[in-house]
Amino acid sequence: MPGKTENEITVAAPLDVVWDITNDIENWPQLFSEYASVEIIEREGDRTTFRLTMHPDENGKVWSWVSERVTDRKGRKVRARRVETGPFQRMDIWWEYSEVPGGTRMHWRQEFAMKPDAPVDDAWMTDNINRNSRIQMELIRDKIEQRDRDGRSASVNAN
Repeated sequence: MPGKTENEITVAAPLDVVWDITNDIENWPQLFSEYASVEIIEREGDRTTFRLTMHPDENGKVWSWVSERVTDRKGRKVRARRVETGPFQRMDIWWEYSEVPGGTRMHWRQEFAMKPDAPVDDAWMTDNINRNSRIQMELIRDKIEQRDRDGRSASVNAN
C-alpha cells in the first residue's frame, strides 16, 4: 500500500504573510531546518522547477532532488511533485491554506510510493515524513509568527 501523510498547523498570522513566506522557495534553507540549499532551475508563470539539497544525514549522506511546484494563490493551493524521484517511485505533495479564527491553517498532504530497492519501505517513510512534517511545521509557525510580530511592532514604532 502506498504511503500517505496529512499534517496541519495553525499559524497566528494573516494568510498573505503565511503564503508569501512559505512559497518563497529561495529562502527555504532559512525556513526549514533540513534544507542546506535550493537552486531554481526554471520559472514559468506559477510553475517553478528547483533542486533541493538537504544537510547531511546521520550517515553523512547528502540527499538532493529536483521538484516541480505549481502555486495557485487564488485557490490557496500548491501542488508539487518530485521530478528526480530518487528512492521514490513517485512523490506528490499538496499544500492548502485557509483562514481560520486566530490565523491561517496550513495543511500538507503527501502521497508516495518507495521503489522496491529503496533502503526503506512505505511504512517507514510514512512515519518519518509524519514525524519530520510536524517538526518543520512547528519551526515554520514559530518563525512566521515571530516575523509577523516583528513586522507589526516595526510599523507601530514607525508611526
